[in-house]
Amino acid sequence: MPDTDAEDVRRIALSLPETVEKTAWNMPTFRVAGKMFATLPEDGTSMAVRCPKVERDELVLAEPGKFWVADHEAFSAWVRVRLAALEDEAELRDILADSWRQAAPPRLLDAHPGLGVPAHG
Repeated sequence: MPDTDAEDVRRIALSLPETVEKTAWNMPTFRVAGKMFATLPEDGTSMAVRCPKVERDELVLAEPGKFWVADHEAFSAWVRVRLAALEDEAELRDILADSWRQAAPPRLLDAHPGLGVPAHG
């Protein structure tokens, strides 16, 4: 599969319910109901998404080549993701949908109950 890039992030993020793209801090950000759930930093090789701190620390420890925490986000519930390190588009979709769930209001979560919920197999 070709490397995941910023256009893949944009396409998938905008496919999530009621998502809008808005430029802030000179970069694309993606929001649902006014709350940001993903950003594409300047170089476009990574994205930042919402992630509870406990899960974030586990992700970074488990896959440091894929996930890291930017210094200025150390105290917030955000994690950076190296796009080229993602296995496939499904993984990108899962990460974005999970972040979307954390920002989406209850009415949207109720309307899309399966979106971003991990599939336990």
